[in-house]
Amino acid sequence: MSVVVYTESEEGTFKKIAQEAVSYAKGIADKMGAPVTAVAINGGDTSELGKYGADKVLNVSNDKLSKFNAEAYADAVAQAAKKEGAKVVVVSSSANSKYMAPLLAVNLDAGYVSNVTELPESTEPFKVKHSVFTNKAFSITEFKTDVKVIGLAKNAYGVKENEAAGTAEDFAPELSSEDFSVDVVSVDKATDKVTIADAEIVVSGGRGLKGPENWEMIEEMADILGAATACSKPVSDMGWRPHSEHVGQTGKPVAANLYIAIGISGAIQHLAGINASKTKVVINNDPEAPFFKNADYGIVGDAFEVVPKLNEKLKEFKAQNG
Repeated sequence: MSVVVYTESEEGTFKKIAQEAVSYAKGIADKMGAPVTAVAINGGDTSELGKYGADKVLNVSNDKLSKFNAEAYADAVAQAAKKEGAKVVVVSSSANSKYMAPLLAVNLDAGYVSNVTELPESTEPFKVKHSVFTNKAFSITEFKTDVKVIGLAKNAYGVKENEAAGTAEDFAPELSSEDFSVDVVSVDKATDKVTIADAEIVVSGGRGLKGPENWEMIEEMADILGAATACSKPVSDMGWRPHSEHVGQTGKPVAANLYIAIGISGAIQHLAGINASKTKVVINNDPEAPFFKNADYGIVGDAFEVVPKLNEKLKEFKAQNG
């Protein structure tokens, strides 16, 4: 019996969420006295997964799985879990995994809890803490099923090195034509240097920037911090920024370690989508902006004066500290 974890990759490179998922699976495995088996689908070099606690890696190499397909991926991971006799399967809370996880749970006759934020407080009975109501509250849920599927919230547990063997083993799941009832025609990728989904820091701008020509200072801050750029819904609706950067309840959810909002008033829908971020910093010239009530730190001031000065200080700090 082992704890199985699905590790997401893109073009042969494992994402940060895969490293975090393995780290979390290792934490559960230690509580249960079980090994960790990672499932990598067309993941390339799997040796790094051992660094985060994977005792074994089932390496699936299949051209049919070159593009994400929820049904086929769920079937492959389910077969791996059955092979390993897994009672716990860990996935991330990425868009792909949230689509795949319910199908995986059905395949395994398992219970599924998403947005889990901590290690189980108990494994007998098996209880987990997860965020609910768009991250405004937490719930403690007890699994009643023999097999459990856990969706780990982004940046909730962190990446932790815990050296293990990481022994690679080829695994060829038997996939049927029914797994490919939907064809992936194309995948449109955002052009950000750092994607919003994987970013630990997100710098976001709103209508307070007055126009797309003023986004240079946002991009400069993001470049200094190694962050992703984002925007509010009105900004993407007006065509100032691509829709791939729209974050909020109706856009992409953000669970960054640091979220910097510049010129964003803080509509309810926006706050609901970024509320899972650990630290929120707001820069706005309106002291009554709703965002300030939800911010950890706030600066009341003109973004066109504050941001350039802040960028200069950040560059000085980076130069001094590397």
